[in-house]
Amino acid sequence: MKMVKSLLLGSAAGLLAAGGAQAADLPVKAKAIEYVKICSQYGAGFYYIPGTDTCIKLGGYVRADVTLNANSAYNPPDNGSGAARNRLSNYYTSRSRSDLSIDTRTATEYGLVRTYAELYFTWTTGGYSGAGTGLTGGGTAYSSSAGAQIGGGALGVTYAFIQFAGFTFGKAISQFSTPWGEYPGNYIELPGSSAWDPVNQVSYTADFGQGITASFSAQDQVQHDTTNIWNVSGATAAGLATGTYGANDIGGSRAPDLIASVRVDQAWGLFQASIAAHDNHAAYYGATEVTGSPSDKWGWAAQLAASIKNLPTGPGDSINVTAVYANGASRYVFNDYMSTNFARYGGTNLAGVYQSVGIAGLSDSVFVSGAGQELTTTYGFSGAFNHNWNAYWSSSLFGGWGAVRHNSTAKGYICGAVVTGLALSSGLAGCNPDFNYATIGTGIYWSPVKKLTLQAELAYNILDQKYASGSTVTLPVQAGIAKPGAVYELKDQGALTLLFRAQRNF
Repeated sequence: MKMVKSLLLGSAAGLLAAGGAQAADLPVKAKAIEYVKICSQYGAGFYYIPGTDTCIKLGGYVRADVTLNANSAYNPPDNGSGAARNRLSNYYTSRSRSDLSIDTRTATEYGLVRTYAELYFTWTTGGYSGAGTGLTGGGTAYSSSAGAQIGGGALGVTYAFIQFAGFTFGKAISQFSTPWGEYPGNYIELPGSSAWDPVNQVSYTADFGQGITASFSAQDQVQHDTTNIWNVSGATAAGLATGTYGANDIGGSRAPDLIASVRVDQAWGLFQASIAAHDNHAAYYGATEVTGSPSDKWGWAAQLAASIKNLPTGPGDSINVTAVYANGASRYVFNDYMSTNFARYGGTNLAGVYQSVGIAGLSDSVFVSGAGQELTTTYGFSGAFNHNWNAYWSSSLFGGWGAVRHNSTAKGYICGAVVTGLALSSGLAGCNPDFNYATIGTGIYWSPVKKLTLQAELAYNILDQKYASGSTVTLPVQAGIAKPGAVYELKDQGALTLLFRAQRNF
């Protein structure tokens, strides 16, 4: 009996073990897979982030280009080695860029919450900085720029902002600017409008329906909206030779630029009016606090712009135009991608003169020790006609013009420095630091497949300086661009720039 009991218990244990093994082998019910769902309410390309009610869209582009006869990418040779027109000049600048954009949208009980960021990595080469001084005993005549280091490059943030209930916080396009900024139909930089590039801001936009909006903004002025505040008492011969009419005496930031704009954006096109207030805050007259300082002086800018669509020349054609006037706020006419000092070299027919040079400088204000700021007046316009020949080919005609004007007091300050530091041959009577800066050009664009564009853009640019005809100056040695100390004719200078680009958007 005992043996039978043992056999029964052993058999039961075996069955239980076998049952447990079979249970372990049974498939466990898998969790339901969450598929990515299309989010159609915000347009093509948006998807729900799994497990959330937030929609996301990824985009960007890859670009490769080369610019011939440029100071840097997309800029004419205004100064430095590019403008020297000698063996140190850069005949081309090449650049590659990869860009990624991240757009999120969330519907809330308070309205839409949007975040947008656009980040890029750029690698620029094809140029050098430094002087070819004919070094002896070994060494190198050039030092490559940081952007041309092997394996190097530059990271950047184009946009980074949050939008909620009509407010915008972060880096976004200025509320003063038009949608095209300084690019009405071009990529070469144009004067005559405010900048396209985004800027840190806090803004509110009221939407009245039918494409009518009004915006109010406080935006960071430090890099985006400031040129120079020149203390002419600190001018040097070396600086004057480059179009730097004094020591740059900008103090710390005190106030953001204040912006207001009204826009009508409808099927026929767009109209926009913008105004801006810009605080000019100087540091000290001298090296220490006890030397005193000029009082702050507010400048301003006003802009009108229009875009006309549905032209009889063809579907998709447009005309974009902008006009702007500023006093003490020069960046609203000469955008922050442009130079603020100009020293272009060329040939001459004057006897006893080494070469010609065009010298000019851009500022928000100028002053001398013990005196107040004198605001600089600037104004200009830009525009383009954009035409689609067919589904694959398009072209543009574009141009921009900007003027810089100083009042009589400011001219007296600058000319006193020029005559003293550069021995202007015509003296004070022939001195006029005012100038015009203009660009005209055309572009052709081929899109063999969707979102791939190959283009070429040709532009002619002229620096129209206002010193008396036949005037000469004596410049000091400029080792950085291998220019000797000599007599130079003051003369207008032109430049022809050519851009080639391939870009794929995604």
